[in-house]
Amino acid sequence: MTKTNHGESCVLVLQGGGALGAYQGGVFEALAAADFCPDWVAGISIGAVNAALIAGNPPERRVSALRAFWENASGRVPFAAPFEDGWGRKLFNEAAAATVAMTGVPGFFTPRWQMPWMALPGSAQAISLYDTTPLRETLLELVDFDLLNDGPMRFSVGAVNVLSGNFVYFDNRDRRIGPDHIMASGALPPGFAPVMIDGEPYWDGGIVSNTPLQYVLDERGKHPLLVFQVDLFSARGMMPRTLAEAAQREKDIRFSSRTRLNTDVHTHIAELEAAVAHLLEKLPDSVKDDPDYRALITRRSGGPVTIMHLINRPEDYESQGKDYEFSHTTLTGHWQSGKDDVISSLASPRWRRRVPPGHGIVTLDLE
Repeated sequence: MTKTNHGESCVLVLQGGGALGAYQGGVFEALAAADFCPDWVAGISIGAVNAALIAGNPPERRVSALRAFWENASGRVPFAAPFEDGWGRKLFNEAAAATVAMTGVPGFFTPRWQMPWMALPGSAQAISLYDTTPLRETLLELVDFDLLNDGPMRFSVGAVNVLSGNFVYFDNRDRRIGPDHIMASGALPPGFAPVMIDGEPYWDGGIVSNTPLQYVLDERGKHPLLVFQVDLFSARGMMPRTLAEAAQREKDIRFSSRTRLNTDVHTHIAELEAAVAHLLEKLPDSVKDDPDYRALITRRSGGPVTIMHLINRPEDYESQGKDYEFSHTTLTGHWQSGKDDVISSLASPRWRRRVPPGHGIVTLDLE
């Protein structure tokens, strides 16, 4: 298992967000250049796709696999935007998003030309607008599933059971992972149909939680972790001025997944567990056979965690369609932003002077 200079294991946590996922490609490229190799990668939706491209390739091919996916995905609008910003760029982005909505994304999804209300009820055509068969072919081409399952890197992706509403994780420590598990994690309705796994239908994990951070914190052992949490939607934002901005802001809030709340709750739990442990040490031997004592003594918090929080910040020219705006210009910009954010974060004095906690959770938002 790879360790940092502080003896931590590295975890890469990737939020969902469609076209915004190119940001995660840039983040990974910069982290790899700085020799941060994840021991565990966990993702939701497009984060699951990026996670598979990382875990399913040897170190020297991971960045090229990510680039291959994102270069191909931008093929529908390959030409440069005529404007860098302002209303001209906003109109370009909205036109690019509309093009994708009508024609699909190469290597990802294509429109279903049969209207849903004309399809047989219960069929995939009746409950979704797009066919994700191209994504299956892309994953089989770019991901070595034997390496993903049998290699040293832990791999986890989240999805929602359509029938029970329960959130589940598909983890290569518990089962063999195939293309269906990744596609299930990204099957966001009504765009995509549920994916059947072991006879059960699954939708995009972002319906319940758009980040696997809580799963990582719940599953951690006693060993210290360094978590790179890569969010594609920002919880913070401006007051909207138009209906389109209101729609975009609602989407940012809905999919930002309240990362801060997760870390705050787990920090508070760790503090309470430490207080309980100290209290138990003070109790007399006469109570140590009590069932409540035995239940508490077995409860131990996980190891210490440092979280570097990297957030894709919205641009003024983006609209509510930014998660399906796959133009080459925009995806290149997202990728570069991810690289820049990692480089500036790793250069921060707070990062360079950091001391891993002895217990609990510390979050660093250096951007």
